[in-house]
Amino acid sequence: MADPSSYRPRPGDVPDSPGVYRFRDEHRRVIYVGKAKSLRQRLANYFQDLANLHPRTRSMVTTAASVEWTVVSTEVEALQLEYSWIKEYDPRFNVKYRDDKSYPYLAVTMNEEFPRVQVMRGHKKKGVRYFGPYAHAWAIRDTVDLLLRVFPVRTCSAGVFKNAARTGRPCLLGYIGKCSAPCVGRITPEDHRDLAEEFSDFMAGRTGTYLRRLERQMTEAAEDMEYERAARLRDDIEALKKAMEKNAVVLADATDADLVAVAEDELEAAVQIFHVRGGRVRGQRGWVTDKVEEVTTGALVEHALQQLYGEESGDAVPKEVLVPALPEPVEPVQEWLTGRRGSNVSLRIPQRGDKKALMETVQRNAQQSLALHKTKRASDLTTRSRALEEIAEALDLDSAPLRIECYDISHLQGDDVVASMVVFEDGLQRKSEYRRFQIRGFAGQDDVRSMHEVITRRFRRYLAEKEKTGEWTGGAVPEDVLADGEPVTDPLNDGEPVPDTLKDDDGRPRKFAYPPQLVVVDGGQPQVAAARRALDELGIDDIAVCGLAKRLEEVWVPGEDDPVVLPRTSEGLYMLQRVRDEAHRFAITYQRTRRAKRFRSSPLDDVPGLGETRKQALIKHFGSVKKLRSATIEQIQEVPGIGRKTAETIAVALARAVPAAPAVNTATGEIIDDEEPDTTGGSSGEPVTAGPPDERRGQEP
Repeated sequence: MADPSSYRPRPGDVPDSPGVYRFRDEHRRVIYVGKAKSLRQRLANYFQDLANLHPRTRSMVTTAASVEWTVVSTEVEALQLEYSWIKEYDPRFNVKYRDDKSYPYLAVTMNEEFPRVQVMRGHKKKGVRYFGPYAHAWAIRDTVDLLLRVFPVRTCSAGVFKNAARTGRPCLLGYIGKCSAPCVGRITPEDHRDLAEEFSDFMAGRTGTYLRRLERQMTEAAEDMEYERAARLRDDIEALKKAMEKNAVVLADATDADLVAVAEDELEAAVQIFHVRGGRVRGQRGWVTDKVEEVTTGALVEHALQQLYGEESGDAVPKEVLVPALPEPVEPVQEWLTGRRGSNVSLRIPQRGDKKALMETVQRNAQQSLALHKTKRASDLTTRSRALEEIAEALDLDSAPLRIECYDISHLQGDDVVASMVVFEDGLQRKSEYRRFQIRGFAGQDDVRSMHEVITRRFRRYLAEKEKTGEWTGGAVPEDVLADGEPVTDPLNDGEPVPDTLKDDDGRPRKFAYPPQLVVVDGGQPQVAAARRALDELGIDDIAVCGLAKRLEEVWVPGEDDPVVLPRTSEGLYMLQRVRDEAHRFAITYQRTRRAKRFRSSPLDDVPGLGETRKQALIKHFGSVKKLRSATIEQIQEVPGIGRKTAETIAVALARAVPAAPAVNTATGEIIDDEEPDTTGGSSGEPVTAGPPDERRGQEP
């Protein structure tokens, strides 16, 4: 526990102006980000008598080891910078709204030639129109099913669309009138886009005009005695009205607004948001947060607005935002929202009428959400705390291991050997800090050597970071440690080095600079000994190591001949199993991805300067790699874009490559590969081959 007075800045050094400040811990990790109208006054509040501080604020300042700040011109700039840093550093003591799911949206992909209606989750993409969010995906599908008879927009995937275009036959929806079948040319791209625009307009709330137009067309058809057409229009109107009934009118003046409500107690707060468009509730979402700092309702609202609109712009930010309490001061937040929308945004508390009544409904939802969360959370917190205490007691640790890292090795008979590192903090997954490794030090199957290499590489990075910041006190870091040069890898970027701009800021959570209290390896005595030996070679003696053997679920510790046996009902054993199983899942997923890439490789991949377009052109021209291999240089030159020099390079590369083994029907044993399949990643698929043996990490089936 640090003494805040040890890093307290002198009052004269802190400017009396707007700005954003960051508290860092002893490992230079950013643990809290805040903004202030006056940095001097705000920071002075953190360095008063600890007895006067809120318990969570006291925990933060005693965990921190330094504080720094950045001066800005206005409070709006401070708000923007605070949001950016919270997203960037993910500080553990900031208010973070936890959402237990990714809410589904109804999306219309207007960025495609033939727009598609589908359910989408995750980050929003440019050129796609979104409606929602919805509480359940089935609610979207029910609505879409009703609207497709009126707006028969494409809903199929790219693969189904291409297959229908190739065969000249539409899918079932095309036959029953719920798709206009652009795949077979029944409708032009322009008309189909107009159909998608009408669908989007209807979902956006502009329903009255379209219904009146359909009713007028129905009347005209009846007067012209086109009774079948009039009946179809009547059914279309009923379908639209039924879809509209799913979203009842809540605000009569066709208002576009978001209503934000907060329910809170001393420890936690729940936020509920209703999205109202065209007077109808078009979406609902909610979050729960731990109150890790002393915070007012207005500040909770401000954090919610940052999370809600930080990545949005234009019409995604409504004209009105109704809240239970205004941030203090309100002007910077309102100015920030106006900047995100591009026009004036009203941020206010509803006082009377329909809007106040709807806000009361949203408030009740927030209270129910908090009550439900606390019912689940109570046992969850107790269980996790008990599990960590049991692990500490079983392994004779000084304190509960708040950060646990687990490592696993995965391969297929010695090929594509990879390793995974997963992180659990406070008993919960920390997926942003997962890492994966390719084993480079040797070839073949050796789980013990692989584990030694992975632990060495991970903690080399840790020592290099400590050396860079001057924290290493165990003597000079060995030269081979500093010369390792292992790049930080991004788990979402296939192990590629992250940009240099991400390497130098040691406040980012992507670094290997934050050490665990416990290292868990998947395996028994040999793997545990290898991990301990790797740490000893690096001079690290303050990190505990254990292993979990899968056969009997025994816990092994270094230097002991007998395992630690935890009861089968132990919460500590259950947590170790969860950590181990997550490491296995992450490792085998990466191993399968690498193996699939290797299976899809082609001799053409080794031809320098030959891109994907020309590879596809070659396969399309010759039909297969086998026919291309037997072609002359002159025949290869006939492919558009292939010159003589490139043709010669292709011929040499194919001549050196070993032909792939023939594909086999696994049910009959029959060789079905008359010609080599296209393995360049095209739509023809992968060859059928005999299935691999059971995938186990270093164990034969």
